[in-house]
Amino acid sequence: MTSLRKLGSSGLEVFPLSLGGNVFGWTADEATSFAVLDAYTAAGGNFLDTADSYSAWVDGNSGGESETIIGNWLAARGNRDDVLIATKVSQHPDYPGLSAANIKAAADASLRRLGTDRIDLYYTHYDKPETPVEETIGALDELVKAGKVRAIGASNISAARLAESLDFSDREGLARYAALQPHYNLVSRDTYEGELQAVASRQGLAAVPYSALASGFLTGKYRVGETVESRRSAGAAKHLETERGRKVLAALDDIAESHTVPVATVALAWLAAQPTVAAPIASARTVEQLPALLRVAELTLTEEELGRLTEASA
Repeated sequence: MTSLRKLGSSGLEVFPLSLGGNVFGWTADEATSFAVLDAYTAAGGNFLDTADSYSAWVDGNSGGESETIIGNWLAARGNRDDVLIATKVSQHPDYPGLSAANIKAAADASLRRLGTDRIDLYYTHYDKPETPVEETIGALDELVKAGKVRAIGASNISAARLAESLDFSDREGLARYAALQPHYNLVSRDTYEGELQAVASRQGLAAVPYSALASGFLTGKYRVGETVESRRSAGAAKHLETERGRKVLAALDDIAESHTVPVATVALAWLAAQPTVAAPIASARTVEQLPALLRVAELTLTEEELGRLTEASA
């Protein structure tokens, strides 16, 4: 039985891999999404990540497609109490920003799409510096007090704004961020390491990194001279052009071979072992992509292996 990890001060306990829902309603249709969700939960997974804006960028979509698919799956399986649902506010075309009125309206819309009475973890998707933290935190606190949200988190926020938000929560006795969702992986370390990570560590926040596999680059499928058919291939392949990208891939190859596991498993295991990290987020558009992700729950890298990867990615 895989050990669950504590999610900061939230009281929630999560599987060490959060299943990304960005592909649901985009590169995975509803039937495929159901199959991925079934396989993830069958393996012990309990932590689903989505957002009210997924996937508004797709022609013909309006946002909320991922939440709707997850809601339909919960209704079909009758397993709402077995999973933790994280979703986000600020980027839906109809509910932009972090004003108090918008947060409350967007939360109600998410609850309707998800077909549930509570959101386990509600993130501010992108910080909006034009909105005072007092207004945003005040609205989130009302949702917690109303029982619509169990815990709150922040994503894409500066260290200064995060610290300001936490200080306000503490000063006023309001709900405080328990989790942080930063962009963080072996080829993007400065997006989290430094002051943002320091604030999270000092304040007891759990990190749930997104882009954990760098748009697929850290799965090892991108190689010099090879073409990969993927919606994200251009962004992923650019790492092959950097010395750091090539050094990271070489180190991942060696360690993966020694453990007889996929490259992606090792990349996720490095991330899961970093200070403050509770569960990396990774998505699978097919059931076949899941085993490499799920094995992070079983793989513990040695200090030497962690050091090699840290050095290669410096």
